[in-house]
Formats: sequence, C-alpha cells, structure tokens
Amino acid sequence: MDNTFELLLAIWEDIKLFLSELWKFIFKSLHLSFLKFEEKKGVFVTALYKKRGKMSRQLTHTGMASLAALGIVMAPLIAQEFPGNTINPWSISSAPAVLSASTDDPGIDTQVSQNIKYAITDYQTQSGDTVASIAQKFGISADTIRWQNNLTGDKIKIGQNLQILAVSGVAHKVQKGDTVYSIAKKYDAEAQAIVDFPFNTFSNDETFELAIGQIVIVPEGVMPVNGEINAPARPRQVTPDAGTVVASGQFVWPTQGVITQKFYWYHPGIDIANNAEPLDVAADSGRVVYAGWDTTGYGNMILIDHGNGFKTRYAHLSQFMVVSGQTVARGQVIGKMGSTGHSTGPHTHFEIILNGVHVNPLNYLR
Repeated sequence: MDNTFELLLAIWEDIKLFLSELWKFIFKSLHLSFLKFEEKKGVFVTALYKKRGKMSRQLTHTGMASLAALGIVMAPLIAQEFPGNTINPWSISSAPAVLSASTDDPGIDTQVSQNIKYAITDYQTQSGDTVASIAQKFGISADTIRWQNNLTGDKIKIGQNLQILAVSGVAHKVQKGDTVYSIAKKYDAEAQAIVDFPFNTFSNDETFELAIGQIVIVPEGVMPVNGEINAPARPRQVTPDAGTVVASGQFVWPTQGVITQKFYWYHPGIDIANNAEPLDVAADSGRVVYAGWDTTGYGNMILIDHGNGFKTRYAHLSQFMVVSGQTVARGQVIGKMGSTGHSTGPHTHFEIILNGVHVNPLNYLR
C-alpha cells in the first residue's frame, strides 16, 4: 500500500514539473514573437511616416471615381424603386426643359390673406359684439366660437376673453391612442384636412404621429354631443366623370371621386378622393412643365401650363403617363391617382393658378 502511494506521488510531481516547463516554454515563445512583431511593426510604421501624404491624391481620386461608377450602375435600379415611377430615366430626351418643383413658379400665391399667424388667438369682446359678428369678422362659423369657449348660447360680456380658431372647426387635445384618423372620425372630418392644416405638427411627418397633450385643429370638424355628432350628415360632393366639360367651358374635371377638402387660405386647391385610384386627365390643353417628385409634400406631381395665364397642378399621383416638355390635349390621360407625398389616403390634389395666383377650382369646374 505504501509503495502505491509513493508511486502516485512521484507521478504527480513529474506532471507538475512538465506543466511548469511547458508554461515557461510557451511564455518565452510568445514573448519572443511579440518582440519580433514590435520590431517589424516599428520598421513598417517608420516607412509609412516617411512617405506620409505622397499617396493621398491618388487615393482620393480613386475613391471618388469608384463612387461615381457605383452611382451610374445603381441609378437605374434605384429609379425602378421610386414610388410610382414608370419611366426609364435614361430613355427621356434631354430636349424638354424640366423645371425644379421648388422653383417652377416662384410668383404663385393664393388670393386669400396670408397674415394669419396663430392657430388660436385671443380676442377681447367690445361693445356691440355678438357671437355672429365676431364669427363674421374672423371668417369662421359661430359654432366654432361656441365650441372653443364652452358657450351654451350667444350671451357674451364686454371685455370677455374669447379664443378664436384660425378656421371653422374644433380644437382637440390629443389623448393616448389618438391618431389623425380617429380624430377625424370623432369630429366627422377628413384626416387629410388635419394633415394639411399648417399649424398642426407631428412627431413623425411620415406616419403623422401625434404627441399626447398637443392641440390639433380639426378643420370643418363638428363637436359631438354625448358621443354623437350633433348635426345631420354633411353631403359629400361627387365629381362627374373625368373629362366631363362643365358650364364654364374652360376646364374639364381632372378625375372622378368625392371632394373631401375644398379651397381654403391654407389649402390652395381641392382634394378629390377615390379608393379605386382612377386615372387623371389634363383639365385643358397645354404643355407639361413638370412631371416628377416634389419634396414640399405634393409627392408625384404634374404641372401644366395652358399658355393663357392658367396653370393646373395634379398632386399625390401614383403613376406618370407624361414627361416634362410634352404637349397634352384637354381630357388626355396624364397620370393615376395615388397617395404619395404628404397624404393620408388615395386622392388627387388639384389646383388652378391664374397669373401666379391660386384660385378656387370650384369656380371654374362647377
């Protein structure tokens, strides 16, 4: 028994000695390798330091040439993914003049005053004021004043402070779970009208996300009573078929659908909505001065110059059927309704511009 224990002890001592020598060998080898690496690295770094800057110009030129080549190769692929674009960018003739969407007509403006600075302003009543007269003064409905100031009737006092909205409708304080669509439904309004109102802001301009607690103006909204709209359902104007000539004899309807938003000081056109996304036609003969993407919110947009002081704009399209510089006839198909740009659903935003001033299209179409 003693002999066996001594044998095991001797084996254990041999193992410890072996492991100790192995560790010394590995440590020494690694240390030598590290020293050799540091020596070679020093030589390499010294050589680079001496030649610093000599290759910078060649490297810069090579990098820029590579990026340019990559852009040329990728351009057609990117163009195919562009929303609604069905035109090969390399097949378009260079002859037509393409105007930038941001500079196509710098003189265009609306015929309505642009002096409104706030969504809600304070007004102190004066002698002789009534709810109706105040509403007329600010160009809004009397109900809008009653709703905003919790007035049960038309009684007001001299010196009373009233909150006045910039447009007829309702001011809504955003609660958890609210969206532009749920708010529009609550007040019997259009989500697109909420999005288009210039004083309404969003946490995310792509998804129209709202922040809890913010005030949102609902244009043409109706205040519900006990959870229900306290007014008869408002009729929605349906347009004739696209291309139908109307009484004025000057323009044809650009597309078919329901007019969901009319002409206002902040909305220089009309919105015609249709979930079927029908085709759009030229309201009159003219020349296409722009057909492309607009970065200001119109999305895919076409602008036609009719040569008589009139221009028409067709926005939020899903497809183009014309190119810049092309001549079109009245009623000719130019594109397809869509929901590109600053849009909440399929519709065509249609504008008529006379000598640089936006005018109400319904004055020329109905």
